[in-house]
Amino acid sequence: MKVKKAIIPAAGFGSRMFPVTKSVPKEMLPIVDKPAIQYIVEEAAAAGIEDILIITNRGKGIIEDHFDRAPEMESILNKPGKSDLYESLIRCAGLANISFIRQQEILGLGHSILKGRAFVGDEPFLVLYGDDVIISEYPVSKQLIDAYDMFELPCLGIKEVPERDIVMYSSMKTSHLRDNLYMIDDMVEKPAFGKHFSLFAILGRCVLTPDIFDIIAKQEPGAGGEIQLTDAIKTLANSAGCIGVDFVGKRYDIGNKLGYLQAQVELGLSHPETGEAFRAYLKALNI
Repeated sequence: MKVKKAIIPAAGFGSRMFPVTKSVPKEMLPIVDKPAIQYIVEEAAAAGIEDILIITNRGKGIIEDHFDRAPEMESILNKPGKSDLYESLIRCAGLANISFIRQQEILGLGHSILKGRAFVGDEPFLVLYGDDVIISEYPVSKQLIDAYDMFELPCLGIKEVPERDIVMYSSMKTSHLRDNLYMIDDMVEKPAFGKHFSLFAILGRCVLTPDIFDIIAKQEPGAGGEIQLTDAIKTLANSAGCIGVDFVGKRYDIGNKLGYLQAQVELGLSHPETGEAFRAYLKALNI
C-alpha cells in the first residue's frame, strides 16, 4: 500500500525557545519569509503525501489559519504587480488536504501519534517532527517512502550525531544493508553515556505501519515519564526489524536557538531575494 498520509506532531510547548514561544508557536517562527512548519508541509507534499494531520494544542490556532484560505488578503493581492504574492497564498492553502486535532494532554510524542489513529486507519503513514526542518533536493520524506516501497518495513530517517550528544537522542543498533540503508533491530532512547548502540539516531522523519498504534496504547511511560514513540518503534524493530535510511539532507532543529539561527543564516544565503545582499553583508561584518 502506498504512503499517502502524514502526521505532523506540533503540540509541544517549545520551552527551549522561551520567551518567544510563550505567545508564538515554535512551528510558526519564520525562516526568512515562511514559517518553519510550511517547509515541513511542503516537503511532505513534494513526497506525494495527499492527506496531512497536524497535532496541535491550546494556543496554536494560528497554524490552522496559516494553511487556510484568506479571501480578504487574496482579493487585495489579486491585482497586477502582485501576482507572485497572490499565487504563493493560493499555493500554501492547496499543498495537501490538511486537518487538525488537539492533544489536550502533553504526555509524550507516542501519545501525540496515537491521536492520529482514526486518521491513519490501516495504512502506512509518514511522521514529520514539527521542529525539524530538513532541506534536500531529494526530499527526505520521499527517500523514506522509496525505502518503504522496497522493503515494506517501517523506515526511519537516521544520521550520526556527535558522541557527546547521543545521550539526548535515540541510539540505533544497525547492520549495513547497502549504500545508505541499514537494518535496525534494536534501539535505546536517551542512553546513558557509553551505553549507546551506535551514533545513529532517528532525526525528524519516519514511515510507520498501523500496528504501531496497538503498541503505543499498551505502552508504559518511558524516558522523562512520557509515552515515547521510540519505545514503540523499538518493539517493531525487535519483532520484524526496521530500515534505517541515512538520509541526504541538512537538518535544522528549529526548537533550539542555535539550530534556528543556523536555519536563518543558511536559508537566507540561498534565498533568491536575499542571498546575494545577505552574503555581502556577512562578509562586511568581517567576523
